[in-house]
Amino acid sequence: MQTLRTVAEVRDAVRATRERGGSVGLVPTMGAFHEGHLSLMRAACAAHDLVVVSLFVNPTQFGPGEDLAAYPRDEQRDASLAEDAGADILFAPPVAEVYPDGFATSIHVTGITDVLCGATRPGHFDGVATVVTKLFGIVRPDAAYFGQKDAQQVLVVRRVVRDLNLDVRVVACPIVREADGLAMSSRNAYLDAAARVQARALSRALDAAQSAVAAGQVAATGVLAAAGAVLAEAGIDPEYLELRSPDDLAPADAVAPSALLAVAARIGAARLIDNRLLEAS
Repeated sequence: MQTLRTVAEVRDAVRATRERGGSVGLVPTMGAFHEGHLSLMRAACAAHDLVVVSLFVNPTQFGPGEDLAAYPRDEQRDASLAEDAGADILFAPPVAEVYPDGFATSIHVTGITDVLCGATRPGHFDGVATVVTKLFGIVRPDAAYFGQKDAQQVLVVRRVVRDLNLDVRVVACPIVREADGLAMSSRNAYLDAAARVQARALSRALDAAQSAVAAGQVAATGVLAAAGAVLAEAGIDPEYLELRSPDDLAPADAVAPSALLAVAARIGAARLIDNRLLEAS
């Protein structure tokens, strides 16, 4: 595996694969790799001749007072894990390579960025949309791989691809969980022992909602009550707990035939998110 720092280096490496008729996969990341990231890399490696993993802690998707400075960074560890997963290129550029002096362009997606995480993190998805579009322009992948844990992010990227006619397929891979159900996240590293136990309630709340739907409770009020009771018992006051359309994040009155249950909460030093696609039987 090569670690490359510049746009020119990546383009040259990708061009060589293209000239041989090979396909290219991209896995955009901010590093601090866990099994969720590695599952994306393995999926990409199984489908493409060349896989580029980007490692870039994107400053434009962090708001004032957020954890940009504290975000976990260990490039040497990440490089070893990416190589073991089969990646061919680790693109780890400095900030100035991505945002050179005078950079003045931003991509804003309306509607789906105004709710859920977008409501409390203004500008976050502008940063996501902009950096992902730049990565697509640099790598020109056939497909890009994202985790379903960031369901809203996946929808935002798909909307950018559709609206800007970008020639890339967006692949959403399943959430990878710890043995106790907690969704894997780089920010789990912020949890102390007590917060780690408390955080388990997020996935238990989603389980409770799924059980309610299986028992015939499909109205949003009942589904949210089932999930909310689990969070309350664990002492968690969620930033949001909402039932939304899985297609456009419009409010859903019921699981009919499906709906996305999304939750975000600050637990200890970490802000965590999780979601579950609920389907009525």
